[in-house]
Amino acid sequence: MGTHRRPKPPSRARIATLGMAAGAVSLLPTQSQAAPKPTVDEVRKQVEKLYEEAEAPTEEYNGVLEKQKELQGEVDGAQDRLARKQQEINELREKIGPLAAAQYRTGAIDSSVQLLLSSDPDEYLDKAQMLGRTSDRQAAALRALQSKQREVAQEREDAAKQLKSLTETRAKAKKKKDEVQTKLTEARKLLSSLTAAQRAKMEADQQREDAAAGTSDAPAAYNGPASGRAKTAIDFAYAQLGKPYEWGSTGPNSYDCSGLVGAAWRSAGVSLPRTVKQMYDAGRKVSQSDLQPGDIIYWYNDNQHNGIYIGNGKAIHAPRTGKNIEITQVSYMPFFAASRP
Repeated sequence: MGTHRRPKPPSRARIATLGMAAGAVSLLPTQSQAAPKPTVDEVRKQVEKLYEEAEAPTEEYNGVLEKQKELQGEVDGAQDRLARKQQEINELREKIGPLAAAQYRTGAIDSSVQLLLSSDPDEYLDKAQMLGRTSDRQAAALRALQSKQREVAQEREDAAKQLKSLTETRAKAKKKKDEVQTKLTEARKLLSSLTAAQRAKMEADQQREDAAAGTSDAPAAYNGPASGRAKTAIDFAYAQLGKPYEWGSTGPNSYDCSGLVGAAWRSAGVSLPRTVKQMYDAGRKVSQSDLQPGDIIYWYNDNQHNGIYIGNGKAIHAPRTGKNIEITQVSYMPFFAASRP
């Protein structure tokens, strides 16, 4: 039968060695440690992606703002009509005479006049006429008053509906505005994480890429084949070269993409809708092979980005946050469609 002996306790030297080994293990990288900072190129790509993602909600925001203006006009009109009709009611009340006026002030009147408050005032008027309790003139005034009251009730109902729609539209505009600003804030944070040297490198890389693509925001004069209104629109757009892109802006110091297109054609006497989507829906579609200077180019899809074709495969547009109005190749971005104002 074997002998069972207790294990020999580790020596001090061994304990020290084990402690050193454990310390070495604790110094090894773990998953909880911070990930390496993105490179300049990675930051640039992330920023461009955020700017691109902000463009669609920018156009939605523009559309909501247009709807808000329309609804505000309807609400203001309804309130004006309501005020005018209320004034007409006040004037009719004065014509009815002391007895009817007292009814509206206090309600403390005899039973014959109280019938005016019944569900069928026309019946009251008929009875009143038969009983000789009111003159034909009073009856006509009362009928007119009742008609105006019905109109005022309808105006109030319509105004309430329009005001509700306006409130909902304002909330939608705020949501879209917040969505855009969130994207832009993320982009600014990424850019601020770079050193001055890194930002300079990123700008230099962008300039080299633009030059390789034939993109330029330098001042220039149009000398292409456009004529008439198309030339006027293009000349206007050329005069904006180098001005900054700013989301939601329609000029004169900055523009977003549809803001530039709309302002250019407006200078030629042509009124276009506000947003990329609205311009696409309203315009007469032309194929890429039939493009003429002045046509509106749509990239990516029908509601994200547009510009003006200037000929020779080029377009002028307001690109995105952080860049200026520029001339670029139509093929620089995925072509979607074109329309002619």
